[in-house]
Amino acid sequence: MEQPDTGTWRDLLGPRYLGASTVLAGGVALYATNEFLTISLMPSAVADIGGQRLYAWVTTVYLVGSVVAATTVHSVLTRWGPRRSYLFGLSMFGVGSLACAAAPTMELLLVGRTVQGAAGGMLAGLGYAVINTALPSRLWTKASALVSAMWGVGTLVGPATGGLFAQFGSWRWAFGLLVVMTTAMSLLVPVALPGRAADATPPARVGIPIRSLLLLGTAALLVSAAGVPHDVRATAGLVAAGLVLIPVFVVVDRRARAAVLPPSAFAPGPLKWVYLTLGMLMAATMVDMYVPLFAQRLAHLAPLAAGFLGAGLAVGWTVGEITSASLSRPAVVVRVVAVAPLVMATGLAIGAVTQRQAASAWFVAAWALALVITGSGIGMAWPHLSAWAMGKVRDPAEGPAAAAAINTVQVICGAFGAALAGVVVNVADRGDATAAHWLFGVFAVLAAAAAVSAARSGRPVPGPGSR
Repeated sequence: MEQPDTGTWRDLLGPRYLGASTVLAGGVALYATNEFLTISLMPSAVADIGGQRLYAWVTTVYLVGSVVAATTVHSVLTRWGPRRSYLFGLSMFGVGSLACAAAPTMELLLVGRTVQGAAGGMLAGLGYAVINTALPSRLWTKASALVSAMWGVGTLVGPATGGLFAQFGSWRWAFGLLVVMTTAMSLLVPVALPGRAADATPPARVGIPIRSLLLLGTAALLVSAAGVPHDVRATAGLVAAGLVLIPVFVVVDRRARAAVLPPSAFAPGPLKWVYLTLGMLMAATMVDMYVPLFAQRLAHLAPLAAGFLGAGLAVGWTVGEITSASLSRPAVVVRVVAVAPLVMATGLAIGAVTQRQAASAWFVAAWALALVITGSGIGMAWPHLSAWAMGKVRDPAEGPAAAAAINTVQVICGAFGAALAGVVVNVADRGDATAAHWLFGVFAVLAAAAAVSAARSGRPVPGPGSR
């Protein structure tokens, strides 16, 4: 079994690779921090500029923008190289952050969030794609753990920082902080990254998958729009229309010369199951976007405290990921990945049954525990699934495309998860704990369903003649 797990943390963070590791992790940290920072800011932002019905769209348009950019990562990296690609993404991110900071209405805030998402999708996609081209395969698992652990850092730092700014009524300044972080990252890039990728050989396919991109973006927006109408029939119709576009995307992408997924994803083998598991687990984490809102509504927590509660998922994710990345026995790794979705579902189920109106401190503690368990579930599986996605290809030349597709799958499924969360909350919201019960319950089922694909993800790559 192909397990690039023989490298050590000292190798990855030593002088030779420290600069590249810092930039790769920093780009994803910036992206993830922004996504989850906004979660804590939104109750205060809505109170200031309105737009309650568009609450879920703040996350969804960010993720849809990420999808649009993530599908271009492979092409952009090939044409521009790591340095120019990162500088372009960081410049876009700064512009989007300034637009959010100055937005007078929810509609204009959504425009800024879309620009941020497009830039963030490029940065996050580059984080995985450059692992494949800049680091030896023995460090892929450790590097994947480091990069994806930044999602845990983002879900820790983001909600807490957002809650702190919201606590003092300065939600706009939080976006200003992102501009400062972006500038600092830009100064580091020329020093840490080469002008061209380590492997400068042009890949066989470097085009932008326009048709696949349009199908994915439209599908996510349809599901997002389903949360806006008050008519249940309109909601169901929009959700169904969005879901129908997914198999259409698979057919189109399989036949396209410029595709989102590498050819191995459509061939016999485990790669399609790896991507499906990554996507379902990422979608299930979007329950976290409503945690600060429910914490303020049901337990009357202050914005800062609600932000720290939302960070519980990040704590579990980070601890689970760093611990799991240190596993080296292939059989143990396969079993850990197979059980991880059930761990995540257990945490979400605990969250579902402990939601209460006027919740006491004991129930808040139970929510925190549930989120830690939920995060540990995805953390257990993520570094190995990411490494498998880069290594379980039938042709080694597909490696860069397979690596870039990790983030595309991640952000599109995150967009669907955010959209689904918006639909569930808007349909079930009665001003009490009903919406919270339904949200955690639905996402627990989603996480549990991922156990099927997780069990198949650990299978070896079949030989060339296999079917």
